[in-house]
Amino acid sequence: MKMSTNSISEEFQIKEQIHQRHYLVNGELKEWKGNTSEVISTISSTPEYAHTVLGSIPDMGEKEALDALDAALGAYDQGQGVWPTMKVKDRIECMESFVEKMKRQREVVVKLLMWEIGKSLPDSQKEFDRTVEYIEDTIEEYKELDRSSAKFQKHQGVYAHIRRGPLGVVLCLGPYNYPLNETFALLIPAIIMGNTTVFKPAKHGVLLITPLLEAFQSSFPKGVVNILFGRGRAVAAPIMQTGKVDVLALIGNSKSANALQDQHPKSNRLRLVLGLEAKNPAIILPDADLDLTIDEVIAGTTSFNGQRCTALKVVYVHEDIKDEFLKRFSKAVDALKFGNPWDDGVKLTPLPEPGKPAYIQELLDDALAKGATVHNKKGGQQSDNYIWPAVLHPVSKDMRVYEEEQFGPIIPVLSFKDISQPLDDMAESNYGQQVSLFGKDVYTLSPLIDTLANLVCRVNLNSSCQRGPDVYPFTGRKDSAQATLSVHDALRSFSIRTFVAFKDNELNNETIEQLLEAKVSNFLSTDYIL
Repeated sequence: MKMSTNSISEEFQIKEQIHQRHYLVNGELKEWKGNTSEVISTISSTPEYAHTVLGSIPDMGEKEALDALDAALGAYDQGQGVWPTMKVKDRIECMESFVEKMKRQREVVVKLLMWEIGKSLPDSQKEFDRTVEYIEDTIEEYKELDRSSAKFQKHQGVYAHIRRGPLGVVLCLGPYNYPLNETFALLIPAIIMGNTTVFKPAKHGVLLITPLLEAFQSSFPKGVVNILFGRGRAVAAPIMQTGKVDVLALIGNSKSANALQDQHPKSNRLRLVLGLEAKNPAIILPDADLDLTIDEVIAGTTSFNGQRCTALKVVYVHEDIKDEFLKRFSKAVDALKFGNPWDDGVKLTPLPEPGKPAYIQELLDDALAKGATVHNKKGGQQSDNYIWPAVLHPVSKDMRVYEEEQFGPIIPVLSFKDISQPLDDMAESNYGQQVSLFGKDVYTLSPLIDTLANLVCRVNLNSSCQRGPDVYPFTGRKDSAQATLSVHDALRSFSIRTFVAFKDNELNNETIEQLLEAKVSNFLSTDYIL
């Protein structure tokens, strides 16, 4: 599994290290002169394995964090700032300017996605393009939202002009597995709704934000977007402790989310938009089409090495087809191609976290010690930056791989006779995001779908779990999520309904008519955005 520099074509080589020495606060790209942290890729660029130093980023702390918070507070200015009071049409123009500048950085961002987190070339390209599409769809959805608000309602002699208004200052923390797409799925709707933001990129996939700093700086008024670098503990905690953050927007782990919430002195005032971990199961019924099922379960368990919250992290297969499934599935896992992200047809790529192979090995050793067997020949084979996905069966509840969200290449398989077993396990689980259900008989599927829809938020029929398309709701129950992300829902998650009301009388009607005619209020407006 070792890589040679000879196999890296020129277009994918990192020719120069990126030493990021600027950060964005209050509309200025400020120079950083303090300590820095190396950014490491586990992809080797030499014949003998050695990790690659991609560059470095600022290692910031409390002072910079509080400066960024002050900038966001100043730009919001208790709701009186330029950005929160700006006409919707003008905010949209700023966002359109940003997305045009972002498109020019596609090549460099895609290359950094591959090197920083080991994402394959097609998936890196898809992440960039999908993010651009998400921004463009958000702009269109915001226009639609504004059009539907450009009117008055009347009930019981009271008129109301209802719009959605911003919440205030948003602290935005994204994940390393989709450092562009999922981060921007938080950041973009938060900004466009009139909030001001402090954003810290994830621990991996951080350099790929740097080509976009100038686009943020030149597209939005000062203080609307503030971008910091460093450890979450050093940067996010001081911001939360002030109690001046109105929204915590985080995609990551529930432990991090809980720790940050606990730091806020007035948690009742804190709006949460959280995408957290999951343990999504596949349930394979005896009449499942095994060809289709194996293709989908391969995609669900091994896509981006299982490092997705929507990955299939436990597989339940009916006793009647267990042996056939294990034989064919294990063979399919071993047939996957491992290589560098830019290699043609590659399905498995180096793991971005240096400690991940050792962690997966711990799960594997624990399972084997408690009676599991590895069913595929390559399962557990290690190299410097990878461990081959092990298909484990039988798996029991006392095994760590059953309990923990593995977020990496290892596949626990449980067999069942009675469908109540997987259903009871899901009900007991701390998580409730999605499920994949494989089968054909409608009389079996119907009651199952009805039950599963109350245990998770998306039931995928004969399909692996996934987030997209981004127009569909993305959320979860229990420890898996709070609030809903989709093009439609995210705008609502980062805003609140607010309105002007007045009694139906001559004075009020005349005043409102004059206000509308004068066009001096950005809130009170019936203008229709085309």
